[in-house]
Amino acid sequence: MTPAPVEVRATRYFEAAPERVFDAWLVPRTLGQWMFGPRVRQENVVRLDVDPRVGGSFSLKVERNGEIIDHVGQYLEIERPHRLVFTWAVKGESDDAPSQVRIDIAASSSGCVLTLVHTMEAKWAEYAQRTQAGWNTMLDPL
Repeated sequence: MTPAPVEVRATRYFEAAPERVFDAWLVPRTLGQWMFGPRVRQENVVRLDVDPRVGGSFSLKVERNGEIIDHVGQYLEIERPHRLVFTWAVKGESDDAPSQVRIDIAASSSGCVLTLVHTMEAKWAEYAQRTQAGWNTMLDPL
């Protein structure tokens, strides 16, 4: 029997329109302000390449502790401004078995609520807590 996948969840309320929050995931300049870089943690953005279409890919390279880390993935669903689904991996480490991230954004009376679900194979279970902490760190400045 195959072990059940591991899910990491994060939910945030934003006083911003769903379109604005959604677009923050697909514009390199904006990604570099909230997801990566010195405002988020001790790292420098090297290069952010985004091809925001279903089947398009991304490469988000940062330098952290003298090491280049390339977060890569492919867009599986793009339903602006409500849903974004993409694969997620670190090139050279987990790109042979990428995980999947689903972002759902629901309008509220004064902004929107974002729910992130990161699903990964059971073999990555030991990274669940670290993954949760990483998403929380990244979502706070968004």
